[in-house]
Amino acid sequence: MNISFDNPFIALSAFIIIPICAFIFSRLKNPFVASIPLGAPGGIPFKTTQINGLVRFLKFLEYTGIFLLFFCAAGPAIKTSETVWINRGADIIFILDVSPSMAALDMDGKDRFSVGRTMLTEFAHKRPSDSIGLVAVGEDAALLLPPTADREALDLRLEQLRVGELGDGTALGMGIAVAAYHLDKSNAKRKVAVLITDGENNAGAIHPETAAGLLLEIGVSFWLIALGTAGEVPIDYTDPYTRIRRTGIFDSRYDIESLRRLTASGNGTFIAAPSAEAFTAAFSQLDDSEITIQRSRVINRRSPISFQILLAAVIFILTANIIRRFILRALI
Repeated sequence: MNISFDNPFIALSAFIIIPICAFIFSRLKNPFVASIPLGAPGGIPFKTTQINGLVRFLKFLEYTGIFLLFFCAAGPAIKTSETVWINRGADIIFILDVSPSMAALDMDGKDRFSVGRTMLTEFAHKRPSDSIGLVAVGEDAALLLPPTADREALDLRLEQLRVGELGDGTALGMGIAVAAYHLDKSNAKRKVAVLITDGENNAGAIHPETAAGLLLEIGVSFWLIALGTAGEVPIDYTDPYTRIRRTGIFDSRYDIESLRRLTASGNGTFIAAPSAEAFTAAFSQLDDSEITIQRSRVINRRSPISFQILLAAVIFILTANIIRRFILRALI
């Protein structure tokens, strides 16, 4: 955003003419005004410090108003640029596991959930023409955000999301089914569902492989990124409802074979990510594989602000004259 002028030379002249006029007027004296000393002879002289300060303030208001009038005459406007995407990208729904096991600290010292959330955010901002949606999976599943290009809405919802928000279970089938339902209604040319999880399905009324088959039927590209490792791993989990903190060692039930079968049911792509580095590589593979043509153009907008500046100039000048006439009663 910047400011432009129809007649920039008028605006430039304000920086030259006004200081010169102010200097000349400050040196001129009215020949019809006589100086009369106030106060008793030999007594304390009359102090005009406050009056002089007020005079300078009123002159400041007047000169500022005149300065703004020059700017108004120059035709000021605010110029902004906006990127508009010409073509529609893919509709991508991320199915994010938020069960308590996602608090396990085996992603290079970080927990699985925070690493997943960070990578999802970075991926979304790299692909501005795609619409990104979010489904959370716990003991139940819920659509938190339909596919949208509003990255601020996505960032806010991810920031608000907490591990354990949807209970202790992992209803993978329900999460996939929710994504399938909303992607089926999409008219995007390319539709993608990405499941990020660390465990096995142990809740919900829909079998994960059945839900994955639905994705295949409606032509959705399916990805499954499996976080973490099997066995005993450290965990630091705070229940979002009771605020009870649990730390210690967690027995991670990471069944890689069941997750592979689930991926195959949707003819999808399976990626194991036992570390933060591997998880980053998984998202790079996803980004490289799900390529969408991004065409955009820049629209320049110009909003005139002459009226606002004129209004400000009038307020400054009127304020100075009102103070002189009605408050000081033309004493100065």
